[in-house]
Amino acid sequence: MSLLHLSFYSSFTLSCLGLAFHRTHLISALLCLESMMLSMYLALSIWPVETQTTSIALAPVFMLTFSACEAGTGLALLVASTRTHGSDHLHNLNLLQC
Repeated sequence: MSLLHLSFYSSFTLSCLGLAFHRTHLISALLCLESMMLSMYLALSIWPVETQTTSIALAPVFMLTFSACEAGTGLALLVASTRTHGSDHLHNLNLLQC
């Protein structure tokens, strides 16, 4: 395993651990999701270079598009939940109370 692969795997794993253990605020969960998407985007953009193929060269563009849509939706949910509940704490967001 090269150092590049190790850095991609470790960044993805650390962002998953951050999402699993530090879920007090919605913004921290969104940042962990964005770091997961960023590490997957970097891995997808390096993969065609390593395998020397051009058939999967558009995959990082689609990944970046979905990542931007996910970020926009997450920020919209953050603003909406802050307006209705007064804070972005995740323990305030309970689906059974709605």
